[in-house]
Amino acid sequence: MARKIIYTDDAPEPIGPYSQAVYINGMLFISGQIPLDPFSGVLIQDGIEEETEQVMQNLKAILHAAEMDFSNVVKCSIFLTDMRDFPKVNEVYGKYFKSQAPARETVEVSVLPKNAHVEISCIAAR
Repeated sequence: MARKIIYTDDAPEPIGPYSQAVYINGMLFISGQIPLDPFSGVLIQDGIEEETEQVMQNLKAILHAAEMDFSNVVKCSIFLTDMRDFPKVNEVYGKYFKSQAPARETVEVSVLPKNAHVEISCIAAR
């Protein structure tokens, strides 16, 4: 059971004691991503659509580093600080899954790291 840490400069540096992703037994577990620009380190706060787009780009970069893409994703978890943003987040998110969308849950939380409005984690498989 070989465990491999996945890291890319194209996604934000972890802001705590965790890895961007861990690959084990054909499964990739990607840590929750918030709308941090990986190059400037600045939190994107230009509206929930732009924030969600940055989160999805961060996930895409990590998937790419593991030689995967969104077609490999089997499960996502979405965390929102305001469930009223759900339709806009869902619209951006949906553009990344052309067919066979993964399993998912979306929950409202009181606060996210760095006071982000959206965070998404996912699990992918080969």
